[in-house]
Amino acid sequence: MPRPLHLLATALLLAILAGCVAYAPVPMAAPQPTPQQRFESSWAAAANAMTDQGVAITAQDRGAGVIRGNRAGVPVTANVTIEANGNVQVSFETVGAAEKDPGLTQRLRESYLRRMGR
Repeated sequence: MPRPLHLLATALLLAILAGCVAYAPVPMAAPQPTPQQRFESSWAAAANAMTDQGVAITAQDRGAGVIRGNRAGVPVTANVTIEANGNVQVSFETVGAAEKDPGLTQRLRESYLRRMGR
């Protein structure tokens, strides 16, 4: 191939390559769950945490956000509420567990956190 033709082919190739642009993908935020979806997953995790720890669930009132149960004579209550900022608050309450089962409230909390992936 004659030198001028070779230079022309090389220049053409470089011009074509210079025109190729790869754009970085635009980052997109993952969709956030609604407060109601967070409530539902927290509700299920709280109920399952109670079952994990041997609490027999006796009543559930989603509207009030209350799950009641009993473990070996110890009443257990889980309260699931949506706060004004949209966060979900879960708490476990026991009556008389300090004497009969001192670590029950802590085990309930740990089971809940594990079920929530924390």
